[in-house]
Amino acid sequence: MILDRLQGAQAYRAVLTFLVRQWRTRPGLLLGLVAAMVGSTLADVFLPLFAGRLVDALSAADRDAGRLDALVAFAAMGGLGLLTLGLRHVAWTFVVPLSLSTMQAVAQAGFQRVQRLSTDWHANSFAGSTVRKVSRGMWALDGLNNTLLLELLPAFVVLLGTMVLLGVQWPLMGLVIGLGSLVYLGIVVTLATLVIAPAAQLSNVWDSRLGGALSDAIGANAVVKAFGAEAREDARLGRLLAKWNRRTHRTWMRITWSITAQFALLLLLRTAIVGTALWLWWTGDATPGDVAYVLTTYFVVHGYLRDIGDHINRVQRGVNEMEELVALDAEPYGVADRPDATPLTVQGGTIGFDRVTFHYDGHVTPLCRDLSVQIPAGQRVGLVGRSGSGKTTFVKLVQRLYDVTSGHVRIDGQDVAGVTQASLRAHIAIVPQEPVLFHRSLAENIAYGRPGASAEDIARAARLANAHDFIARLPKGYGTLVGERGVKLSGGERQRVALARAFLADAPILILDEATSSLDSESEALIQEAMERLMRGRTAIVIAHRLSTVRSLDRILVFDRGCIVEDGTQADLLGRPEGRYRALFERQTGGMVEA
Repeated sequence: MILDRLQGAQAYRAVLTFLVRQWRTRPGLLLGLVAAMVGSTLADVFLPLFAGRLVDALSAADRDAGRLDALVAFAAMGGLGLLTLGLRHVAWTFVVPLSLSTMQAVAQAGFQRVQRLSTDWHANSFAGSTVRKVSRGMWALDGLNNTLLLELLPAFVVLLGTMVLLGVQWPLMGLVIGLGSLVYLGIVVTLATLVIAPAAQLSNVWDSRLGGALSDAIGANAVVKAFGAEAREDARLGRLLAKWNRRTHRTWMRITWSITAQFALLLLLRTAIVGTALWLWWTGDATPGDVAYVLTTYFVVHGYLRDIGDHINRVQRGVNEMEELVALDAEPYGVADRPDATPLTVQGGTIGFDRVTFHYDGHVTPLCRDLSVQIPAGQRVGLVGRSGSGKTTFVKLVQRLYDVTSGHVRIDGQDVAGVTQASLRAHIAIVPQEPVLFHRSLAENIAYGRPGASAEDIARAARLANAHDFIARLPKGYGTLVGERGVKLSGGERQRVALARAFLADAPILILDEATSSLDSESEALIQEAMERLMRGRTAIVIAHRLSTVRSLDRILVFDRGCIVEDGTQADLLGRPEGRYRALFERQTGGMVEA
């Protein structure tokens, strides 16, 4: 329970600090809204006063004087009602742009933050769960704005105003209302923060897990169908839903008991206020109009107090729903631009590793230690070795998807840690082994490497990648939408689109991760020829699993456990009878090595 309390306090502090930070960027809207709400609420506070005067006027012995007093009270009540109506409308005209602008800013900032979080963070997070955190937090902010500024603010103004007005005339009545309200608020806040909050936090965690599980299964539906595993996935989701049901049931039942307790407290407060009013009348300290004033005031206070419990519960739910978004906002980037980072300038594209040591988080030993290697500008280099030997990590360090533990990775003598990541990656074109496409048109996917490219440039790149023919056969051609992650295309077609994207990017450094692995033999020959043209005059790094891919390259680096154990041309490496490369080559060719 102590841990739950600490977490609840931290969540409130973090979320409300985040919310106030958003408000401070829009001071005009906030001040206008607060002024309008305070004005409209004070009009509500004074309304019962004139209701009491109306009763006294109606019961006055002098009917002529009573008529005038009644008309004045009636007019005052009407004027206060119009003032309340007008100022509340003004408040809403302020809250609409305030909420929309903050929601837009928070969603934009959340997306920007997620986009820039590290590769490790994305590898360990469900995309569906992350989307849920951002969207749920955005809408929770709208609810918090309404609850805090349009509901709780006027409620506290009413409580303070009525306590002062009644206390000035009858100190005992002011004391009863003040103490009763404080006790009520204390109990309601305690129930919301210490009873409901821990359960709500846990149910939200399971809500995020549920969203992530749904996204995971639906996104991998092709695999589910391939193994006929629909029933298995149904059962898995059923188990998650059962846990979500139990956690949410506990939260909702705590809310139910809390609401019942609030109504019981309000019943006690009403009894105390009505009893005090009767006592004041009994002792001659209050007229019938005064009693009507007190009762009318109580009905106003009762409505606000009754709703305060609901408002506090809604604030608690809003805090619970926003805390994951706020946690995202506080998540460290992992790999961030230095404050003094400068744009990368590439003249040739020389890549250098200088005594690089790299350690994955959570691993006991570093993957590589004191790795030094130079790749001259324009050289075509193949990276080979068993899975997990460090080939992919090598190119990720070139891209600065990870920061090295020690040492330096340089491009044309510039440490990649000291340049902006956007400029670094703009000079590197990548074709991954498993290309990922956006659910956008083929033209947009190809042009992603060079925004604003002309239709002619896009078609030329597609021809170089041997993709133009299949695109031209599609009903909408380059305007065809490819589906989520390119699901409407075959593996080979996706690969060729990714190649076209790299051709169009025309970067001085090229990284190919077995770029022909998904192509048939006929297409592979055409793509190999096009790749030879593409690599000419550029620094090219080719991660190869099929060694036939690297036979014509200038140089081959053989990796094992993060180290480069062999370095040379294919002829050089095949000439080493006990070499690692020769062993890999013989395994793929059945022991045949050409002289």
